[in-house]
Amino acid sequence: MEYVSRVPRPPLDGLIDDLYYLEGAPPYARLTLPPMPAALLVVNLGAPFRIRAGTDIEAAEYADGCVVTTPTRAFEFGYPPATRSVGAHVKPWGLAPFLPMPAVELCDRPVTLEQVWGRAAVAELRDRLASAAGPHEMLTLLEQELVRRLGETAGLGLVRRTSGVIVATGGAAAIGDLTVAAGVSSTHLAQRFKALVGVTPKRLARTYRFAATVFAIDPAGPVDWGDLAGRAGYFDQAHFGHEFRAFTGLTPTRYVEVRRRFLREHPGHAMDGWPLPAD
Repeated sequence: MEYVSRVPRPPLDGLIDDLYYLEGAPPYARLTLPPMPAALLVVNLGAPFRIRAGTDIEAAEYADGCVVTTPTRAFEFGYPPATRSVGAHVKPWGLAPFLPMPAVELCDRPVTLEQVWGRAAVAELRDRLASAAGPHEMLTLLEQELVRRLGETAGLGLVRRTSGVIVATGGAAAIGDLTVAAGVSSTHLAQRFKALVGVTPKRLARTYRFAATVFAIDPAGPVDWGDLAGRAGYFDQAHFGHEFRAFTGLTPTRYVEVRRRFLREHPGHAMDGWPLPAD
């Protein structure tokens, strides 16, 4: 599988972690993506893919692409035998300047790219990307499109500054302290976060703490769960286990088993790291 990525230039670098190009055969037909403190924008250039946003929801098909705001539950992606797309891994607040609606309306409800930018605009963008000379030119075209669509967003500075404190503390910052530092009421701060991120500051902090903890796990070696939970600031191992199941649907030990399966069956794969086999 071919994977090319790069960090966009200012001002997009304050909104987007990286732009990427992905093409080839997925490691598994279905992959589960646990919640992460990030959003996603995908322009699909291949066969349609499917997303199921929760175990009690039917999978929906996405032909042109999709937009996913900061999630609170695991998503299941169903891939065709060969996939091809260009997209952006977006910071939690980074989609807001490109959305015609509050982010909270899309929380755990992925939408097609057409629903966000319109059918004609997306069709024109996909045509330009499909006729590009290669991945690097595609990333440049996507970056230009995003810069062109970049607009003013009320409260973005407030949300970015507060999120920066959450990131710096690994999600352990007290919400009361965040409110005091921001100089606004807790209600106002929550409203701005829901409008721009899709979730409250408290929920985003939980996601950052969980993600930081999971990325600290080395699935290739033994794991001291009690030590890991303590260093992450969880009350005890039971609290950590409850959070793990809430975010992934798996126990911590089962998660490591699945991660080890990925490493064993697809060592060094471009998509290794966060997705899990759903098959």
